[in-house]
Amino acid sequence: MLRFLQVFFTLTFIVGCSPPNTQSPASKSPPLIVGMELTYPPFEMRAADGQPDGISVRLAEDLAAQLKRPLKIIDTAWDGIIPSLQNGKIDLIISSMTRTEERAQVIDFSDPYVSNGLCMLVAKNSAYKSIDDLQESTAKVAVKLATTGHLYAQAELEGVELLVLDEASMCALAVVQGKADAFIYDQISIYRFSQQHPNKSTALLQPLRQEEWAIGIKKGNDELRQQVNDFLKTYRNEKKFNALAERYMKKEKQAFEAAGVPFIFK
Repeated sequence: MLRFLQVFFTLTFIVGCSPPNTQSPASKSPPLIVGMELTYPPFEMRAADGQPDGISVRLAEDLAAQLKRPLKIIDTAWDGIIPSLQNGKIDLIISSMTRTEERAQVIDFSDPYVSNGLCMLVAKNSAYKSIDDLQESTAKVAVKLATTGHLYAQAELEGVELLVLDEASMCALAVVQGKADAFIYDQISIYRFSQQHPNKSTALLQPLRQEEWAIGIKKGNDELRQQVNDFLKTYRNEKKFNALAERYMKKEKQAFEAAGVPFIFK
């Protein structure tokens, strides 16, 4: 009897001290690798501790959870993000990407989840009050390389001098410093830059052109595209985009409403 009790307690001790099974169902699946350029608050950015943060990060986390796959975010330069998708280095682009016909020729897109137009940042008391003032002028217009603002200015603004820069913040600074007359970019960013330089810049929020953001998917990956679209539909129906807007964009939402500009989430 004593020997039986010794064996019983020994086995109990071994089982009780064994490490728990920490492998979740998601960890048995391949990671969902998402590319985004972490320089675009409040959508893609880094928190004070250096970790990825923002609306797109939360969106990617919730998508990976629904797919039961661990998430891996790769900070990817904008001009390399589509090649990374094409080469299989990432599974998805969730990086405030506008769906354009040119991009749709080389990658697939999900259903749109954001409606966001191009607009302008100009200097305080600028003579340029609308896009009409830039048409056929000799103004100097700052644009970020390879963005839809860059493409729009090339196609629509004859006679202007384009100042093409790698960083949106440098484009905004060019306006503030008088090196450019206008900066063409998306509404959310233009509003934020105007708040960073309230005494030297003005956001003209009325859209020059309406655009839609979507999630980029490698050509032919129809299964993943359907999964993403199902997720977006559920996310929208459950008002989770509204929750993200309240968390990250409360001031922007109020400013857009005051300007009579429709807010962005579809």
